Amino acid sequence: MPEGDTVFHTATALRDALVGKTLTRCDIRVPGYATVDLTGQVVDEVLSRGKHLFIRVGPASIHSHLKMEGSWRVGWSGGAAHRVRIVLETADARATGIDLGLLEVLSRATDMAPVAHLGPDLLGPDWEPRTAADNLTADPDRPLAPALLDQRVMAGVGNVYCNELCFVFGRLPTSPVSSLTDPLRVVQRARDMLWLNRSRWNRTTTGDTRPGRQLWVYGRAGEPCRRCGTPIETDTDGERVAYWCPVCQS
Repeated sequence: MPEGDTVFHTATALRDALVGKTLTRCDIRVPGYATVDLTGQVVDEVLSRGKHLFIRVGPASIHSHLKMEGSWRVGWSGGAAHRVRIVLETADARATGIDLGLLEVLSRATDMAPVAHLGPDLLGPDWEPRTAADNLTADPDRPLAPALLDQRVMAGVGNVYCNELCFVFGRLPTSPVSSLTDPLRVVQRARDMLWLNRSRWNRTTTGDTRPGRQLWVYGRAGEPCRRCGTPIETDTDGERVAYWCPVCQS
């Protein structure tokens, strides 16, 4: 599932493949931008902002959001053509955007406008833990999971990290934010989790990268809690799937 660490890693891969090179092909397969052709322009920069990704090419900026199923792949040329949203090629590289939840071409001068509302980026130069903690506690009665997922609080946490953070701090996803004893420590742990995973695709929050041992509760419904052995419970009725240990979390 794409979260801030995935987007950061994706930006790194695209940066290594494209920056400083001239586009020899620009094929955008999205209504409204299909006629945009940046062939001949140099890719100057690739950056991530929370879950958003920007490829700055000449006067333009290609803005994408992976949403739930999207991805960018370098050197990939297979798969179903109807899933491809954009193809960028240089003399020696090819980047393909697949199933992107959002793709638009913006003016480079104002490309940050769509992300101006975001909170501090957990993996960005603007990261400020005290600001994030203040944002998190602004509504103390708000359930913890929606607060952690709110990108205006801090940018980069998705449902995997949300569930894992709730477990690590012993709180149910439905617990109010006011139940946290140290909100600053929560946002700092969120940053640590994403930072440690920013350079790998195989995400882990337990510190164990072996298959089946990477996560505390996410995706482990019915499996024993790694701390107490109680079966992990889940709720699939809400907008986001929740996982928790009924003993370790309250």
